[in-house]
Amino acid sequence: MQPSANQPNRLWTLLGTILTQFALGSVYTWSLFNAPLASKLETPVSQVAFSFGILSLSLAVASSLSGKLQERFGVRKVTISAGIMLGLSLIITSYAPNLMVLYVVAGFLVGFADGTGYLMTLSNCVKFFPERKGVASACAIGAYGLGSLGFKYINMYFLTHSGVEMTFSVWGIIAMCCVVVGGIMMRDAPIHKEASQNKSNQAESQTNMAAPISEDFTLAEAFKTPQFWMLSLIFLTVCMSGLYVIGVAKDIGENFVHLNSTAAATSVAIIAVCNLSGRLVLGVLSDKIARIRVISIALVICLVGVVCLRLVALEQSSFYLAIACIAFSFGGTITVYPSLVSDFFGLNNLTKNYGFIYLGFGIGSFVGSVIAAFFGGFTATFSVMLALVVISIVFSLTVKLPSKAQPLQPAMC
Repeated sequence: MQPSANQPNRLWTLLGTILTQFALGSVYTWSLFNAPLASKLETPVSQVAFSFGILSLSLAVASSLSGKLQERFGVRKVTISAGIMLGLSLIITSYAPNLMVLYVVAGFLVGFADGTGYLMTLSNCVKFFPERKGVASACAIGAYGLGSLGFKYINMYFLTHSGVEMTFSVWGIIAMCCVVVGGIMMRDAPIHKEASQNKSNQAESQTNMAAPISEDFTLAEAFKTPQFWMLSLIFLTVCMSGLYVIGVAKDIGENFVHLNSTAAATSVAIIAVCNLSGRLVLGVLSDKIARIRVISIALVICLVGVVCLRLVALEQSSFYLAIACIAFSFGGTITVYPSLVSDFFGLNNLTKNYGFIYLGFGIGSFVGSVIAAFFGGFTATFSVMLALVVISIVFSLTVKLPSKAQPLQPAMC
């Protein structure tokens, strides 16, 4: 099937993607349910909270597989199926009788449904706007971030007035309807013809990678380039820093900075605002300057935050600055990366290529928690984050576009 890329098709797809991403972002309200589920299942909160770790890993794995599903069934069918799976899994979660069922349904199934829809619909939307990839990505991922904020109020209202079981059912129904309707509005993006690069075009693309003339690499071909692994490490670094800090910000405030509960809880609001700001600001900026330079900016901002956490005697203002920098960097990087990967490896295989790199999302969040649990808590994790951010900055400043026309060479200058 070769869909047309006319204006109505791509605008309907953009709107459908925004609606879908808004619903998929609702999974980041999960922390609201830890205490109610722990009470219902008569089990520690920490064991209930582990279901979100399973969800994150399942989401990342599903994202890496979604390209194959789109190739076989098309974006509309896969999105609708993901929406139905997401809604039913959330509804079933309300009746989970024990932790094992919770892990399977709320962890694996919800994460798989969310990941299947997330990256595939995002990549498909970006392909419709080759001249405005950053703006399209910012709209879609911004909606994903807003979903966690919007559903926070929806879920909080029903938790307060109707209980945990009704809340899961309402959440599941609303999310299912949004994703299914969004899927109906979508079309598969057209296949972009591979651009032939001469030396002058290639030189221009090295200095202006906001809109380069990129070759299409299959995943197997991308694996053979050093650039692929450099971009993968950069992405893992930002995800590890962002997801770890987002997940334990309140605990860092209380136990590491010694703030009172109210002041520590303010960090959650700061993270939400800065995360969304990073998505919008850096997403738009990535259509104006080279995207790899935008990532360099994001990494330097992240470095400021990590240095504050690791090397500064923290008090309230410096703690807020640190988490603001890390959240801004994380949100902006997540937004820019799909377009950046297409700059390096082409649009046609974006879902597969970015899908593999996106595994760093799940791995990064897991590694941060493991380091903290087994190697010295917050300080050990901050030290690893600092080293990785410095390495990633060097990579972002030296990486060059790969080319099939020449033998593979090291990407460093």
